[in-house]
Amino acid sequence: MQFSFPLGKIAQQLNLEVAYTPKDLMEIPICSADVNRPGLILAGYYQYFDPHRIQICGQVDINYLKEIDAENRRKHIEMLFRLNPPAVIVSRNLEPMPEMLEFAKQYGIPLLRSSESSSTLMSSLIGILNVELAPRVTRHGVLVEVYGEGILILGDSGVGKSETAIELVKRGHRLVADDAVELRRVSAREIVGTAPENIRHFIELRGIGIVNVARMFGIGAVKLSEKVELVVELEPWDKNKEYNRTGLETSFYNILGVNIPSTVIPVMPGRNLAVIIETAAINNRQKSMGYNAAKELMANLGLEEDVVR
Repeated sequence: MQFSFPLGKIAQQLNLEVAYTPKDLMEIPICSADVNRPGLILAGYYQYFDPHRIQICGQVDINYLKEIDAENRRKHIEMLFRLNPPAVIVSRNLEPMPEMLEFAKQYGIPLLRSSESSSTLMSSLIGILNVELAPRVTRHGVLVEVYGEGILILGDSGVGKSETAIELVKRGHRLVADDAVELRRVSAREIVGTAPENIRHFIELRGIGIVNVARMFGIGAVKLSEKVELVVELEPWDKNKEYNRTGLETSFYNILGVNIPSTVIPVMPGRNLAVIIETAAINNRQKSMGYNAAKELMANLGLEEDVVR
């Protein structure tokens, strides 16, 4: 599925100045997370041009154009705009050349200006687009930040996900999303979760109803997004099932092709799920830093020699 992000929101987030636009920037979709420096186009090489990429003209590009003869300058600038990029941005608060403004109007291409350097602008722009255009999926669950770890809590309806989340919030942790968690693959190894905007900060508690966590516990009790570092699956206790008791082996939960460490926690009366999830978060961080308590215990018992401390 192809996602898009309005150029208007990019302009707002990066404080871009509009030199020319054929229509409202909110009506112009950006579909590619890649950006381009048009140096080769301005030098006369027009092959393999990607018309979906935003073009960024920096100080080198502008100075080069000033040094070449007027005929070639017009020819190359016209070709840049004729190839129909979604937008052209001039960095370092440089004044767009008159030919740029002329052909932007002729071909209906937005022409913007930024005060940032080209490298900073590209980095910020790619960062925004990688998140907004990332492949995504929605999962029924709860996402919380516990001791800095993003914990995605999954399980059947009524198993206690939201109640556990409220208890974690009361213990000083933060809610990201309840009920519907939008998960985005922002890189080959990273999944970031957030809440749909219309249900953000709300949580449903059976017997009480809908509560606004930000209003009830303060804005410090919520967070807009968080990297998913552990998946916790809650399920009713099954006495016939063998649960992980040592933690020597790590299970994984696949989200959009990325394997996230996971664990199954059985639910039964008397178990404090919030404390268990806090412990799981700390234990997961220790493992990511190279320490495994189960391996140390096995070594102390003489059952395992290779221990990572």
